[in-house]
Amino acid sequence: MRQLRMAALGAAVVALAVSACSLGGGSQASKGTIASQLVLAGPPECPERPFCLEGLTGTYGITFKDFKATDAGGPITIEALENGDAQVGLLFTSDPAIAAKGFVLLEDDKQLQLADNIIPVVREDVLAGNPVIEEALNGVIAKLSQAALTDLNKQVTVDGKAAAEVAAAWIAAEGLSFSGGSGSVTVGSTNFYEQEIIGEVFAQVLEGAGIDVERKFQLGAREVVFPALESGEIDILAEYAATALEYVNNKAGEASTDPAATSDKLRERLADKGLTALDFAAATDQNGFVVTKATADRYGLAKLSDLAKPAP
Repeated sequence: MRQLRMAALGAAVVALAVSACSLGGGSQASKGTIASQLVLAGPPECPERPFCLEGLTGTYGITFKDFKATDAGGPITIEALENGDAQVGLLFTSDPAIAAKGFVLLEDDKQLQLADNIIPVVREDVLAGNPVIEEALNGVIAKLSQAALTDLNKQVTVDGKAAAEVAAAWIAAEGLSFSGGSGSVTVGSTNFYEQEIIGEVFAQVLEGAGIDVERKFQLGAREVVFPALESGEIDILAEYAATALEYVNNKAGEASTDPAATSDKLRERLADKGLTALDFAAATDQNGFVVTKATADRYGLAKLSDLAKPAP
């Protein structure tokens, strides 16, 4: 989850000199599978993490030829994929590099990862007299596929376009138009670029519906932004279902791999704070495993369970 990623980034710095270490590719369990022919690149703590290599082994029954310690979804992992030092790499599912480099994100078809689907968290009092807010935000969420989110991120962070320009073009392309709104709301974000991009989409759709929108982006970490939401300084925040749930429940371990169940539990935990969560998107920002298109084509890879198939 997102709270664990920052620690992983720090740990990766000291691991840059670590060379690939064997994971026993000759074991009976994995011998002859596609995975047994491939090297996995990821943060140095990946082998012991339930959402990384440990989980891939337990959930998918796969063991790789080798593991290469790189970084947590960063440039060293990308370099390893591009130069052939690794064939599978851990990136985050909405990383713009997936679109920019033409990587193939393998579907987590057995639901290893917790459900960090994009979900709007909104103050209940702003919804009460303005039903178009819920209609408009849920309309955005219905269109926010994984590919769409990744491309929005790429256009801003790789192509250098302004978030407002990118949001306006996407809204127009998706035909997102609503009316009947009134009054004003404030849309906020943490200092994470993706939340600001989604926040800009929310803001423009609501403005198109006739609502005055103030933007308070880049407010800081979740520990700053969530209290601002509870106090009424901001009214709307693009969140991540599993991470938000574990934040508001003080890491009680209630998040699951099921986005519907996780979202329902999040709404339950938000109720006494005067907040609610709306629909969740298909798009996520969580651990993902990618391969180059050449590797995907060579081995016929589209989902993680394909790695357990016999090697060609």
